[in-house]
Amino acid sequence: MTAQTFLERYKQFGEVEKLRDNLFKELLQRATELEDAYQQERLDHEREMRFNRDIQIHEMELMDQISRIKAIMDREPFIVVLLDGGGIIFKDEYLQQGEQGGLNAAKKFYSALQDYVCSNFPTINSPKIITKMYVNVKGLSDLCVRGGVTTEPSLIEDFVRGFNSSYPLFDLVEIGTGRESAHDKIGEAFKLNLYNCHCHQIFLGCSQDSAYARILEDTLADRDLIGRVSLIEGLPFGGDLDLIKASYRVTRFSDLFRDTKISVWAPWKAAVASKPRSLTPSPVQNVTLSRTSTNTTTTSNSVPISSPSTNTPSSGEFQIVRSKSSIPPPPKIVERNRYGQRVDRLDLKSIPRDEINRIKKLKLCNFYYLQGECPNDSCHHDHSRKLTKTEYAVLTAIARMTPCRYGLECDDPECMYGHRCPQSEPGKKDCYWGSSCRFDISAHGIDTNIVKVTKV
Repeated sequence: MTAQTFLERYKQFGEVEKLRDNLFKELLQRATELEDAYQQERLDHEREMRFNRDIQIHEMELMDQISRIKAIMDREPFIVVLLDGGGIIFKDEYLQQGEQGGLNAAKKFYSALQDYVCSNFPTINSPKIITKMYVNVKGLSDLCVRGGVTTEPSLIEDFVRGFNSSYPLFDLVEIGTGRESAHDKIGEAFKLNLYNCHCHQIFLGCSQDSAYARILEDTLADRDLIGRVSLIEGLPFGGDLDLIKASYRVTRFSDLFRDTKISVWAPWKAAVASKPRSLTPSPVQNVTLSRTSTNTTTTSNSVPISSPSTNTPSSGEFQIVRSKSSIPPPPKIVERNRYGQRVDRLDLKSIPRDEINRIKKLKLCNFYYLQGECPNDSCHHDHSRKLTKTEYAVLTAIARMTPCRYGLECDDPECMYGHRCPQSEPGKKDCYWGSSCRFDISAHGIDTNIVKVTKV
């Protein structure tokens, strides 16, 4: 074997060594890369473990926080009942009972609401019931009198007092005749409670005002809110409300609320004026007393008698005989001052306060005693008592304490209501009651000097 052959074999061996070295280098490089990848993966894994642990801890904290918040949200659940007195009117039997009627109406309404919520919303656990009814009390009183529901306007005020004294969260709110109407107040209360987490249901008792249709249409845009609203229908809905009510839960409390309007007589006075008048008693009735006997008759002077006798007289008794006269009765008049304002003769200062309170407690029917006829077949006031002249005068003064809706312009000579504040003095625009006086400002400080009369 020649030297050239050994040299070639040596060169081949060197190539193999070179390949081996390269292999070792590649293996070491790959091992380094894998080591780095492993370390990175281990770090990522540890970071992910820490992250998962932190997430779990945070989730547990959030769940605990949610539980606490839910417990707070469920702590004082309540429902809100918003009623417009223009469309929700209590039935006559409640209004006619005054303060007791207000108490009875509130208690029955509370019980009916509890039963309804229990049946339709079983998930609401013992909610408080907040009820706010907005009413023009003066307007309702006048409407009830002119519609024959009651003959005494003060009964409606008594009803309001009874309703408000029933439950701490029951309020019948007087809205008067100001610029802010019932739907304005109800609309704000509705929006305030719609997103309140403690309020689980809103009962809306609407009138036929189109403003309620707009409020409910806005709520329709969010389907989740529809289930939070229920409608109470008293007087039948009309117009837009009748169309939109199909999207809401509607209920009626037919035992409590009227489903027809109060019909006003036209004119309301004509129903009384057209009937025979028999005032019982009139202030003065001129009669003659004659002693009955077989031979002689003695006649006395005319004296005031409170009521006629209906018994057949016997010997020695007095018989009441009404005097007959062909003289026509004088025309009825309305006395007025130089400004044309009606002036009623009234002097409360001469009537003892105790006597006024005593007559008020008798619950006498003003229509029966002062007008001669009671138009209300179901009147709860007294019609049987025989009044003295003094009691009649006191009852007349009490009736004057209720404002007439026509005010100083009233030209009905038989109107028994008041046309000027009995507590105000001429020239003074205030009175004992201040801003809470039932009479308008224009009915104060009236000039009481009579200069002319209107004959009717």
